[in-house]
Amino acid sequence: MVIFPNAKINIGLNITHKRTDGYHDLETVFYPINIKDCLEVVHATENETKPVLFSTSGINVDGDPSNNLCYKAYYLLKKDYPQIGPIQLFLHKVIPIGAGLGGGSSDGAHMLTLLDQVFDLQIKKEQLLLYALELGSDCPFFIYNQACFASGKGEKLTPISLPLSSYKIFIVNPNIHINTGWAFQQLSSFTSQHLKQSIMQPISEWKKNIFNDFETPVFLAYPEIKKIKDLLYENGAIYASMSGTGSTVFGIFENEISITNTFPKSYFHKWV
Repeated sequence: MVIFPNAKINIGLNITHKRTDGYHDLETVFYPINIKDCLEVVHATENETKPVLFSTSGINVDGDPSNNLCYKAYYLLKKDYPQIGPIQLFLHKVIPIGAGLGGGSSDGAHMLTLLDQVFDLQIKKEQLLLYALELGSDCPFFIYNQACFASGKGEKLTPISLPLSSYKIFIVNPNIHINTGWAFQQLSSFTSQHLKQSIMQPISEWKKNIFNDFETPVFLAYPEIKKIKDLLYENGAIYASMSGTGSTVFGIFENEISITNTFPKSYFHKWV
């Protein structure tokens, strides 16, 4: 069985508080976008030496496979559902890695839903959300997979109506990996921008009222990322912002325009 995990963007990202457990409270709006990986699960024979035979293609996925959220999702469910048998797992990566698009979180969350379908586990949505949270604070969003206002560590989700379907969104990733831990270490103050109210304003007002707190330190360290945002505004974006802790930048436009040739060949860019 095949499933297509999609990416997300953050519209606004405000860090409001550092918690005693070392994490941060935040507020953001998650919005799903049409950039997708491909995830396939096939039943393997019972005498396989490894319960999960994991292979990848597309963008290179570094590191030990056991650290991949798809791999972790398998063992997370198998603890409670021993009837889950051995599988061959294939992941084709299209979503840029370390880019603020939530590709890894999406893969992990979609792996939960895929296993649920393949093995007919009939897991309720509420339980899938709890499993997703065990994988990571961004993962529950991909169980909803609709526009959501998020708070807490990002796991407290409220679906919202966000009418962006008539607009065009241009995604640019400069192939720069931003370490999330480093990005959080750069923040020295915390503020609330009342994002839940601001997101309900007309999109033309977002530029004045909706901000990503990580842009200041990331733009200082990587000026080429700021240049992308500036260029999107120069080309008529109604709203432009970095997504998550970066390095992806998106622009919301009324119409699709010709700006793709502006960027180096190493950049990933796509209209969604």
